[in-house]
Amino acid sequence: MKLLFVVDPLAGLKPRKDSSVAMMRAAAARGHAVFAAEARQLQVADGIASAACSALEVRRDDDWFRVAQAGTQALADFDAVLMRTDPPVDTDYLLATQLLGVAEHNGARVLNRPAALRDFNEKLAILEFPQFVAPTLVSADASGIGNFLADHRDIIVKPLTEMGGSGIFRLTLADPNRNAIVETLTRRGQRPIMAQRYLPAISEGDKRILLIDGEVVPWALARIPLPGETRGNLAAGGTARAQPLSARDREIAETIAPWAQANGIFLAGLDVIGDCLTEINVTSPTGFQEIAAQTGHDVAAQFIAALKRR
Repeated sequence: MKLLFVVDPLAGLKPRKDSSVAMMRAAAARGHAVFAAEARQLQVADGIASAACSALEVRRDDDWFRVAQAGTQALADFDAVLMRTDPPVDTDYLLATQLLGVAEHNGARVLNRPAALRDFNEKLAILEFPQFVAPTLVSADASGIGNFLADHRDIIVKPLTEMGGSGIFRLTLADPNRNAIVETLTRRGQRPIMAQRYLPAISEGDKRILLIDGEVVPWALARIPLPGETRGNLAAGGTARAQPLSARDREIAETIAPWAQANGIFLAGLDVIGDCLTEINVTSPTGFQEIAAQTGHDVAAQFIAALKRR
């Protein structure tokens, strides 16, 4: 196969952690051609979507890539175009999905589908599955959020467009900064945020469960918060612990898997705290390397095998 990864700058990817690097290594190890481009390098001329991209020699050590050659290629000439650019899902990101949509019309196979990346906000997507969700409010109204806090007494508030735990706060009735936090996150009532009842099970980890083309990876990656920290995100200092799926984890994953597949979501990362679904990540789900290192289950190899079957 000939694969194009649309990623953030290669020099900034962490070779021992980044799932995109794991995917590229797994592809190269199986004889597939690996190319990379940044979203800013996508373009359309005369109705044909292309990218100024680089062919890569991918290695196993920390000096993990070398650019073999560079040039502009039509996206339809690749067997798959893998959109792996990190959030925020801002105007630049959305414009990239529009260009990738042109590539789809040209016959390119883009994963995840550009329409899915636009349609399913990673926080709001959980509302498709209310049976798995803790009490939740989405609103820009400070008084409504205040009433939600009064009802539940201990809540999490978070912006809808960030990643890695950015902008997440735990609020209680005793917090003297609660009004200022809500004003800041909502931009004084101009932007909706998500409020959810606080889940004490976060102390046991924010579990990442991966779906690959409708298949459930049998290990979850529990991200354990630092002492005194609310967020389990690895970017916020959480500790990663791979563990088998619980019965509830599997119920959630197997319910969502056909929905994800039907909507063109080849790879999804479900976030589960205790028994509750908190996010459905579709932009650049991670956790491949940590699961593989701790369990021996090669998630990247599973991903490439599923891609080849397609």
